[in-house]
Amino acid sequence: MISGSIVAMVTPMHEDGSVHWEDLEALVEWHIEMGTAAIVPVGTTGESATISVPEHCEIVSRVVQTAGGRIPVIAGTGANATSEAIELTTAARDSGADACLLVTPYYNKPTQEGLFRHYEAIAAAVDIPQILYNVPGRTACDMLPETVKRLSEIKQIVAIKEATGNISRAVEILELCGPDMVVYSGDDATACDLMLNGAQGTISVTANVAPAKMALLCKAAVAGKAEEANALNEPLIGLHDSLFLESNPIPVKWALLEMGKIKKGIRLPLTELSSEFHDELRQAMRQAGVSS
Repeated sequence: MISGSIVAMVTPMHEDGSVHWEDLEALVEWHIEMGTAAIVPVGTTGESATISVPEHCEIVSRVVQTAGGRIPVIAGTGANATSEAIELTTAARDSGADACLLVTPYYNKPTQEGLFRHYEAIAAAVDIPQILYNVPGRTACDMLPETVKRLSEIKQIVAIKEATGNISRAVEILELCGPDMVVYSGDDATACDLMLNGAQGTISVTANVAPAKMALLCKAAVAGKAEEANALNEPLIGLHDSLFLESNPIPVKWALLEMGKIKKGIRLPLTELSSEFHDELRQAMRQAGVSS
């Protein structure tokens, strides 16, 4: 079981939108050095929606190769077509990924039975640990706790990233599924509270810019050390919020550019962070201790 701060890593790019492979590899090394528990390449924060299938497979492969077994790699392999999700998950397994993160199908609004059959089919096709990902604010699809319970009985399905920000929803999943389902937060603003209520970590946007601080926070929270965890979380609260001033990953890529960790590059239809938000994000970064 992977526990702690799991970074939903950005995909560094050149100004023309092509992948910046050197910066990608440097970010992997930085996260290993900073104590990040695992890396998720090509999730929402990694701009999976605008990455081609060949690029997707190459990014996962490069991250696995760079990590070299020093840190687990959880490949983002979700898609709104079951066949494409199977293709991406198979490629991730063949590249040596440790697990896969599969977002609920977006846009086509499947029923709860459709969701069950989607994940059941992927699990039957690809023998690799699989993590469900529920983020209705992005997908217009909400996987209900009862469906998660059904899916928890499938061997390959081991965990869920619950990104509704609803603590009671996640606690309900923990109670329904018991040891059959690990729960991770997918919402940085409520992650500390959720971990103190039984989640085993967070798949985090904030960890992109404050990896060492998020690693310490998650370690304390998962251990149930509420006072220590809340004290570590306090200076990060502004960052949790400011990294969503515009659609993710617009703010986090701008923050990493400010820190000198990546070059300027993001794919349309996403654009650079609006100048009106620069000061607010800079202030949050200073408060978090990640910028002078």
